[in-house]
Amino acid sequence: MCIRDRVSTQSTWGFMVEKKEDVKPVVEKEDKKEEQKLVEDPETKEMISKNELKRRQKKREKEKKKPKKEEGKGKEEEKKTKGKEKKEEEEMDPRLYLENRSKWIAELKTKGVNPYPHKFQTTMQVSEFIAKYKDKTEKDQFLTEEVAIAGRIMSMRSSGAKLIFYDLKGDNNTHVQVFANAAYHKDGDFKAAHENIRRGDIVGIVGFPGKTKPGEFSIAPKSMVQLSYCLHMLPTSVTKLTNQETRYRQRYLDLIINPNVSSIFKVRQHIMHSVREFLTKRGFMEVETPILNMIPGGATAKPFVTHHNDLNINMFMRVAPELYLKMLVVGGLERVFEMGKLFRNEGIDKTHNPEFTSCEFYMAYADFNDLIKMTEELLSEMVFSLFGSYKIKFHPEGKDKEKVVEIDFKPPFQRLSMIESLEKELGVTFPKELESEEMRLMLEKLCTEKNVICPAPRTTARLLDKLVGEFLEPKCLNPTFIMEHPQLMSPLAKYHRSKPGLTERFELFINFKELVNAYTELNDPKRQLECFQKEMKAREAGDEEAQMIDDNFITALQYGLPPTAGWGMGIDRLTMLLADVINIQEVILFPAMKPETSQSIQLSHLMHLHQICLLYTSPSPRDQRGSRMPSSA
Repeated sequence: MCIRDRVSTQSTWGFMVEKKEDVKPVVEKEDKKEEQKLVEDPETKEMISKNELKRRQKKREKEKKKPKKEEGKGKEEEKKTKGKEKKEEEEMDPRLYLENRSKWIAELKTKGVNPYPHKFQTTMQVSEFIAKYKDKTEKDQFLTEEVAIAGRIMSMRSSGAKLIFYDLKGDNNTHVQVFANAAYHKDGDFKAAHENIRRGDIVGIVGFPGKTKPGEFSIAPKSMVQLSYCLHMLPTSVTKLTNQETRYRQRYLDLIINPNVSSIFKVRQHIMHSVREFLTKRGFMEVETPILNMIPGGATAKPFVTHHNDLNINMFMRVAPELYLKMLVVGGLERVFEMGKLFRNEGIDKTHNPEFTSCEFYMAYADFNDLIKMTEELLSEMVFSLFGSYKIKFHPEGKDKEKVVEIDFKPPFQRLSMIESLEKELGVTFPKELESEEMRLMLEKLCTEKNVICPAPRTTARLLDKLVGEFLEPKCLNPTFIMEHPQLMSPLAKYHRSKPGLTERFELFINFKELVNAYTELNDPKRQLECFQKEMKAREAGDEEAQMIDDNFITALQYGLPPTAGWGMGIDRLTMLLADVINIQEVILFPAMKPETSQSIQLSHLMHLHQICLLYTSPSPRDQRGSRMPSSA
């Protein structure tokens, strides 16, 4: 080996040694770098790598999330449970529902809470709220202006623990959405304010008008308080309320559930307002006359009988105000009218109710020809103001049936002379003496031949009335005057000035039903007494509807009744026609009904209600004092 090689070897060796010596410092440098990468665990205070710390932190975050998830599950379960409880409430036995809600109210009272506040100050009705603010807001925008409204909760649905939607029903069947969001709620605990609200409850809301993201006009409550409670389960959109018995007996429930019902009574209100306005503009004075009468005069009808304890006499509920109103004309009130209740102890059917509303007016120095023009003017104007046309549609078999008829109120109306038209229809000629026995026997024979039923007593007046109902009234779809009745059918009407045996009288029929009865008034006291005497003979023969002699009225006529025309119209039947209903009970808020149950069952029901009342009513000294009415009431 040469020296050069040895040096190389040594050089090589030296390099290797140097390399060995160099390795050690490099390792130490790397260890220092590793030491610099270590960080302290904030929880354990250990020095660990960043990777280890990240691993530990992830693990800890997962552990922290577990309780929240469990809590969330718990809340979800609670929400489901509450939803289930509310659903079960709606499906439970109605008596149990009533009892549960009553117990809850009783508990509130024991805690010193008044569940029925004396007052809630509203700033406007729901209809005014909608009219004022609906067009003032955009989608997803609520104003800062506060308003206070109140109404009945018709439906409710929750969308989480902090958002509930309600349908609030206000005046005139107006509805507005309640957007109950915890973000807007400022008065106490949101959950406590809403957890006991149920369908049917009446609530007061102070909140902000606006629209939700979808654009639904709403009120966002700042506070929401229950003002009164519906202790019974309301019918739903599925179960509905269609049973007529229930609807008529519980009209309040009918009005809550069925929005079309109130529209019928708005038509009725419009009719009564129109009649009042029409007469007042023509100088008529509205008056009131007695409902309790010594003699049931003024109409051919069977009266209700009652007893006056102090006077110890039987009295009659009025069948008509006619005689009193004519006495006022005698006294110098030349144009008078009365709108009120009449009572006739007769049958109940789709067009008859024993208690009904009528309007009668009496006009001095007028006759039945004037009244024909006034009747045409009144009804045509009324119909046009309601419908914008003289023609109306009517469903004679009910709105759920296809059959529809058109009735035209454009004047002049059709006119039929009773006797002349009946002779034409029957193909006969009646005797000149309409009150003769010959006439009665002829009418009796015609009824038998034509299969027209007339119960006893088969007087001339009753037989004629039945024949008219069979042969003339079916011609009266459009407004039609059946005129010139025989005197024997009209004891208070004045005799016809050119047709012997007849009177200046008309009845207006529309849709085959009588709506108006009017005539020139009989003002001869002697002749009036004779008519009353004939009525008394018919009454003695068994006609309970025949009129009695009213001596007081005869005396009034002896002081002088000016030439006068009198007019009467049934409000209920006209409402039926213009509201398009076929049952008179639909247009009377509380119609006469047959007893629902036996007396014993009613007593049991009252006892049950009494127990419920005791359950949630806490007596106070004020309650124990009894009625607020004085003993003389």
